Amino acid sequence: MNNKVDCDIRQSLDKISSRMRRDYSESLRELDLYVGQDNLLSRLWAGDGITQMQLCEHLKCEPPTVTNMVKSLEQNGFIHRKRDEHDARVMRIYLTDKGKQLEKPVDFKWKQQQEKLLHSISAEERLFLRELMMRMEKNLF
Repeated sequence: MNNKVDCDIRQSLDKISSRMRRDYSESLRELDLYVGQDNLLSRLWAGDGITQMQLCEHLKCEPPTVTNMVKSLEQNGFIHRKRDEHDARVMRIYLTDKGKQLEKPVDFKWKQQQEKLLHSISAEERLFLRELMMRMEKNLF
């Protein structure tokens, strides 16, 4: 392929990524959330009562990043921390009712964003696009 096509692909991916993140971020702000906090909450929706270290591993984030997210989510009343009953050194993180109620709205916003992105792309094209994207991801990792 020529260099122009390769540059166009890279620029397009950059624009898509930037726009998706900006749009999704604005949409999450309506729920008093920031990008990343939705992933933390998603892990808790799958099963809460886990430690911050488990969240760090799941999110692939540094401990200070997770600490800041946990503090913010706790201040907004979406989660609460509680000492482990068997090891007082360990803090476990639990969803509040307010945090549990965010699951459907966050899922809806994610699906809206996904539909906007894939709107005019056929099912067959989506399969091919998924294959290409998976190859690009594999190239990076």
